[in-house]
Amino acid sequence: MLVLIASMSFDATAEAKSIMKKQAFGKTGDGRGADLYTLTNKKGMEVAITNFGGIIVSLKVPDRNGKVDDVVLGYDSLDGYLTNKAFFGALIGRYGN
Repeated sequence: MLVLIASMSFDATAEAKSIMKKQAFGKTGDGRGADLYTLTNKKGMEVAITNFGGIIVSLKVPDRNGKVDDVVLGYDSLDGYLTNKAFFGALIGRYGN
């Protein structure tokens, strides 16, 4: 049973070809850096999430014709999220503990 599970997980990771990139996204008001993590799968879907509140900055998905487009309303830089308090892309509410 253990061998079967191990072989299944090996095949899944060999085919997955997912990619994760990390890049600087900006600095907060107190000088701390915020990073942007971009995850891409083999079917062309891509999500960019910042470690500043777990904000989903972009979600690029293909439509039925294969055209990839961003479906998230938000800002391209950390400054937009710092100056405007509309909670665009927020994963949790303002009182999430």
